[in-house]
Amino acid sequence: MGRCPTRKVKKRRLSHKTARRDKFEVKGDDLVYTELRKPETEIKPFQLDEDLPGMGQFYCLHCDRYFSNASVRNDHFKTKKHKKRVKMMKGPAPHSQLDADLAGGMGMPDNGPKLMSA
Repeated sequence: MGRCPTRKVKKRRLSHKTARRDKFEVKGDDLVYTELRKPETEIKPFQLDEDLPGMGQFYCLHCDRYFSNASVRNDHFKTKKHKKRVKMMKGPAPHSQLDADLAGGMGMPDNGPKLMSA
């Protein structure tokens, strides 16, 4: 049985979500985790940046997001997404790129303990 000659295949539309995600490149979980573990003395105050929302002054360190003003940031702190992220960052360290490379077989081989030869 053949297909009907009048039927046309629907063209799939590309999602704009991936383009937006690339535009605001967020840090990976492992980078955010290491930033949260830094002592207070190493954390620098935010500099004014015209390219970022709110001149870069309203920032959520856990989610790696900038906000336009303090009220929007405070509303973000009450969301389920933020609370899940905080809980994840308080737990064990997330997987890093090194872990991924080792799992994919791209890391250094583990040949076991070296035997001492006399």
